[in-house]
Amino acid sequence: MTDVIHTFLNFTANHAAPMDPSSLITALMGAQTGVMQLAVAARLMRMNADQGAAVAKLIDAAQQSIDPLANVAAGIGTNLNVSA
Repeated sequence: MTDVIHTFLNFTANHAAPMDPSSLITALMGAQTGVMQLAVAARLMRMNADQGAAVAKLIDAAQQSIDPLANVAAGIGTNLNVSA
């Protein structure tokens, strides 16, 4: 039984049809598309990371500008006269 399988495998290995050029070109184009998709995904990830850093800086700046107001006495600025 194993001789039959080996004979079949040897026959197909020696008489295999050559690869169709159009299938080879299609495979290469698919690979290039995959590389482009990975590049775009990496770019989007970098942009999202940069936006996250910008938001963190903005929140930090807002916190720093609010911190001095934390020590202001209660009621300051509530009775402001703007008629003059």
